[in-house]
Amino acid sequence: MKQQFDAVLTGSDTPIYGITTRVSFDGYDNAYEFKSIDNSLHLVIAKDDNDQWQRIAGTEPFLPVWINELVKQIV
Repeated sequence: MKQQFDAVLTGSDTPIYGITTRVSFDGYDNAYEFKSIDNSLHLVIAKDDNDQWQRIAGTEPFLPVWINELVKQIV
């Protein structure tokens, strides 16, 4: 999996451009942190005990579809 890369998420009006970085976060060694270029969105995702990607931190509002969009860009 990638360590750091440019990523794009679908915003309600326009695409949200940012940088995604592999991080250790709150006990998750393989979490991914997305930070938008304009600092409007922050999202941290990681796999849970059932091997499912979950949001573990971030800003509000939050669209659940962003998890899947980000995972597709990670792998």
